[in-house]
Amino acid sequence: MSTTYDEARQFATDNIAPYSQKIDEEAQFPTEIFKRIGDAGYLKLLIPKERGGRGGTLQDHVDVCLAFAEGNPSVALCYMMHNVAMCCLLQFGSSELQEKVLTDVIENQALLALAASEFGSGTHFNKPEIDVKVDGDTHVFNGAKSMVTCASYAQYYAVVAPYGGGGTDNWLIPRDTPGISFQEEEWRGIGMRGNVSCPMQFDNVAVDVFYRVGEAGSGGNQTKISVIPPFMLGLAAIYTAVSLQLLKITTDYSQKRVYPDGQALSHIETVQIHLSNIYLNAQASRALTQAATAAAMAGDADAVAKIFAARVFASESAIESGRLAMRIG
Repeated sequence: MSTTYDEARQFATDNIAPYSQKIDEEAQFPTEIFKRIGDAGYLKLLIPKERGGRGGTLQDHVDVCLAFAEGNPSVALCYMMHNVAMCCLLQFGSSELQEKVLTDVIENQALLALAASEFGSGTHFNKPEIDVKVDGDTHVFNGAKSMVTCASYAQYYAVVAPYGGGGTDNWLIPRDTPGISFQEEEWRGIGMRGNVSCPMQFDNVAVDVFYRVGEAGSGGNQTKISVIPPFMLGLAAIYTAVSLQLLKITTDYSQKRVYPDGQALSHIETVQIHLSNIYLNAQASRALTQAATAAAMAGDADAVAKIFAARVFASESAIESGRLAMRIG
């Protein structure tokens, strides 16, 4: 693995993993952890060095998501969303919008989040249900997004909205814009407990065209180019980390559980087969995710197919690894 992964893994060991159980028990957004993530410079990972960032690549994004998820998958999920929104801003945002948001990220550790999921169309980002009325340079938003990771804890939300002339627009809307609210009481998540993926409500939210990312109606193209790769590969890395951690937990457990005759649970052939399959899942997921990342960075013709394959394989492997881990337990 890369130096970026090694450094992020050590950060996660020191600053994320020790609080993972507390996060799951309390189901609270880990504000203190994200402050440490900001202090360590990870919120500006993808910002070019000449603009005050770390100049990270898509590979660095995947490596950090994997490392953070080995500490706590929920923290990594929220962090991944920040980077995805950042990718879209850096590639398509106006210079004025970039200047405003990047300055806020660098100087104030501003967190970005995605607001794209719908109650009906789900994650089909090309079919946003929110209503937008145009009044000169002002666009008035009404409606709701169904599941906004980081809820009220981000400073900017990447919102997918319909474009009147056909297609979609991507917006980066500040949290303090009047008319925005979050229904945090609706979040009853099981599993990924360190985020607050609740509905985001828009009640006559007036947004200046300044906050639109790129040209009108170009949201679909932006999603294909700058959103899908870091989003899908970030998810693949996080699911890979779930299999890796299940392997670690079940291996430790099966070695420490000892029968009166001194034989450990890990000496039983069936348990060994289960552990081997979890190992295979984790290693195959990691290899496919890394291969897809390399293909995306190289612009290979089959990069998109590899990206989707990595995301699907990693998620299915995590489910299977969880099933086997429960059998061992």
